[in-house]
Amino acid sequence: MADVEHTIGMLLGTEDDWPRAYEALLRRVGLVTGPDGRTHRASPVRVTIEPFNLRYEPKHDLVIDRLAYWYYHPREWLKKIALMDGVYLLNSPFTFQSMEKHAAYCAMMRLGLKIPETVLVPFKNPLENSRWAYTAARYNTSFDLEATAASIGYPLWMKPYDGGAWVGVSKIRNADELHAAYDASGERLMHLQASVEGYDVFARSLSIGPETMVMKFRPDEPMHARYEVDHNFLSAAAGDEVVTISRLVNAFFRWEFNSCESLVRGDEVHPIDYANACPDVSLTSLHYYFPWAMTALLRWTVFCVVTGRKPRLDTDMSSYFAIADDTSLSYAEKLAGYRTLADDYFEVDRYREFCDKHLSNVDEIVYDWVVSDEFRSLLRETVRATYPVHEHEKFLAHFGGLIDAWIRDQER
Repeated sequence: MADVEHTIGMLLGTEDDWPRAYEALLRRVGLVTGPDGRTHRASPVRVTIEPFNLRYEPKHDLVIDRLAYWYYHPREWLKKIALMDGVYLLNSPFTFQSMEKHAAYCAMMRLGLKIPETVLVPFKNPLENSRWAYTAARYNTSFDLEATAASIGYPLWMKPYDGGAWVGVSKIRNADELHAAYDASGERLMHLQASVEGYDVFARSLSIGPETMVMKFRPDEPMHARYEVDHNFLSAAAGDEVVTISRLVNAFFRWEFNSCESLVRGDEVHPIDYANACPDVSLTSLHYYFPWAMTALLRWTVFCVVTGRKPRLDTDMSSYFAIADDTSLSYAEKLAGYRTLADDYFEVDRYREFCDKHLSNVDEIVYDWVVSDEFRSLLRETVRATYPVHEHEKFLAHFGGLIDAWIRDQER
């Protein structure tokens, strides 16, 4: 019986470290015997951008998208192959294009999560378009920015309604800072959001399919030091809630490769950002957690193509809203209901069974690769491409030490 061949496309921007890692690991996995008794091989291919006929049939079974949120031509290609050909996408361009951060706030407020008070304010400068200018002049109501901020309370945050990478984000402590940040926003649409003061920890969770890693995040540190290796920084209850919220967001919007930021005060979890079309998975950011990310991505993509998991372009929001509207349920009971729906969407039990039976060697494969010369070469090349020459030695030692810590922890 012939092997079943699967093509996994990678739609990429500037990144090269994790794609090389994923390609190397997928090669090492080789043949996988599926539940159908047949052997399957998944091969990675980097997607190129070129003209496409709307009736052509793509070779891809699944595409990992890291570009189309910003780059319009491949976005339309993704829509075509999803609508016409049933190609599995990480992530859905439909919901990320139309919903992103603003809609995510609205949806999670609707579900009763502890989202800080948030207000959307009009453009400081209407866009350079005659229709926008006419509408703004005729219908934009003059408003009191200071009064709007006062209704939320200082300190607060001003941040783009659809932004990423902390671009355009400002902490506002008074009216002077408010006006300065709003003036600087120009043609960007901004949220004003209450600040969660006195929080104990900033948690950032990376979710890939049904797997989530919750990491201690320090946003004021330089990128290489933002993720602190700490395995016990949340209580069991808070940690479980962060995982539930992360999985809930992804299942609700059909996002399968996403990160979520939450501020935790005691056992109170306040999600503040949970729509990231291209979550950070770079080697020099995740360091210690990088092998986990590659393992999760490997498992989920292989599971999807080998089992023939069908993509879901439709959403099932009414099921979640039914739980939200049930006044007999406590907050904890609603979270449990959301978690059940999310776990059903991600087929958690079927996924775990598949990994145990058909991908039981993946942890060993990843470990052997991380201790190999091939990985150390990738680390060296990534450091040299990321940092100036005079910092190469320092960062090679820094990241090498963190990876060595991961290796030691796997040997326990």
